[in-house]
Amino acid sequence: MKIIRALSLLVLVLTISSFTKISTNLIIPARSVAVEREFYQLKTYILKTDQQVETMDKYLKEAYIPGLKNLGIKSIGVFKPIKNENDSIKKIIVLIPFSSMSQFLSLDEKLAKDKTYLAKGADYLNTLYSQPTYKRIESILLRAFPDHPILIPSKLDSPRANRVYELRNYESATEAYHKNKVEMFNAGGEIKLFNRLECNAVFYAQVISGPKMPNLMYMTTYANQESRDAHWKAFSDSPEWKSLIAIEKYKNNISHIDKIFLYPTEYSDY
Repeated sequence: MKIIRALSLLVLVLTISSFTKISTNLIIPARSVAVEREFYQLKTYILKTDQQVETMDKYLKEAYIPGLKNLGIKSIGVFKPIKNENDSIKKIIVLIPFSSMSQFLSLDEKLAKDKTYLAKGADYLNTLYSQPTYKRIESILLRAFPDHPILIPSKLDSPRANRVYELRNYESATEAYHKNKVEMFNAGGEIKLFNRLECNAVFYAQVISGPKMPNLMYMTTYANQESRDAHWKAFSDSPEWKSLIAIEKYKNNISHIDKIFLYPTEYSDY
């Protein structure tokens, strides 16, 4: 009888142990589900003439953007600055999301093997030294914030020429102050406030390589300038923002702000 009881106890222990393992196996996937933070390339083509703008538009629309999409890259934004009387430089800004750094690093090599891309982009790719298609290309590499890990295309339905895409660049005095400002957006609740006010943020990200560091960048979007101004007034007047900027640990975490107002081209995905 003692042997039988011992065997019964052993079976019970093994059953419980097995059940625990199975349960653990079921739970682990649920815990490990997390959205990977994307990487972004913000590529700015600086142009001097209308002919360069025309050539660049044709290349981006017919060759480069389709080439990226053939590689599985979606939600590509293409923007131009909203002109003011002081503007003299022409620009086209391309926002490209990447699921990983390896996807970014392999991009040019894969495009070089795409026969359709090479044919459609021939005018741009084979331009003469004496007739360049741009003055310069600037590139910034970013990584998405934890609380906004993937790019979210805006869902505006107003005419594209009227839309305002506000691209902001926040520089900090030191890496520590930069880290503090990133925390303010995430754990501090700044992103939540933008969401509550429906500012249609496309991305928030840290610059991991660029000419102005340490800094972060983000883009919010509005149907028109009046909507933009109303949203920012609501933001600055909100109790959440007033409480946030009163917190001592978030003082002085920005040393310089640049903002650019853009509108989407007709071939931009949003």
